Order: sequence, then C-alpha cells, then structure tokens
Amino acid sequence: MTYPLTNFRYLVEIDGLTEARFSQVSGFGSQMEVLEYREGGLPAAVMKLPGRISYPDITLRWGVSDSEQTRFLYTWHQQAINGTVVRRNGSIVLLGENGMERLRYNFFLAWPSRFQHAALDGKGSDVAIDEMVLSCERLEPV
Repeated sequence: MTYPLTNFRYLVEIDGLTEARFSQVSGFGSQMEVLEYREGGLPAAVMKLPGRISYPDITLRWGVSDSEQTRFLYTWHQQAINGTVVRRNGSIVLLGENGMERLRYNFFLAWPSRFQHAALDGKGSDVAIDEMVLSCERLEPV
C-alpha cells in the first residue's frame, strides 16, 4: 500500500554543496500561460491554448550557523551581487518513512535572486532563520 508523503522528510541538493539542511522549502512548481482567442466559426466562444511556461522562485529557509552550508550560500549570493551570476542545478527530494527517496524534483540553472538575513530581537529566544530565493529556468519531477 502506498501512503502519502509527509512534508517534513526532505533533502535539498545543490551543485557544489555537499550537505544542505533547510527548515523550509517552498514555491517550487510551474505555471502555464493561457492564451485565449475567438475562432471564426464560433464568435461567442473563447478557445484556450497553452502558452509559455514559467517556474516560480524557490524559497529556502535555514537556521543560521557557522556551517559550510551557510558560508556556501552567502558566497553564492555575494557572487551574484558582484556581477558573477553562478547558475547551479539541484534537487528537492521527498523521503519516505524509511528515509529512502520517494520523489524528486530537479531544478535547473538556479541563481540566488534574493537573500534576507534573520530578524534579530534582544528579547527573543527563537532560532535565527535566514532566507534565500532561487530563480530557476526549469523544474522537472523525476
């Protein structure tokens, strides 16, 4: 019997990053433009055709630490700010209860288009969470 996958067992793989731990991943999917036109024989009806496909940005959130992951992501974003946009491929992998891969979404030619440092609060006790938005050219379920 196949059970639905949970939303808390996942991995994110990015070219060049050996180990990635994110507290939240969102926004990945696709959208197809709808082109409407009137056909000559049916003046009252609107026909619809598929148009361009676009892929929403992928948002990654993680707990700030002095880790390889944090340094890698900061450096990658800084490269884009400095005019050297490094595009990377990667995957979002959903895991089953046994920790084995069940579903994979590959993204292509992604680059960090936005970075937001964690909000800091002298009265707070929450984990500091950074956020990075990746713009990608394509996303494919495998």
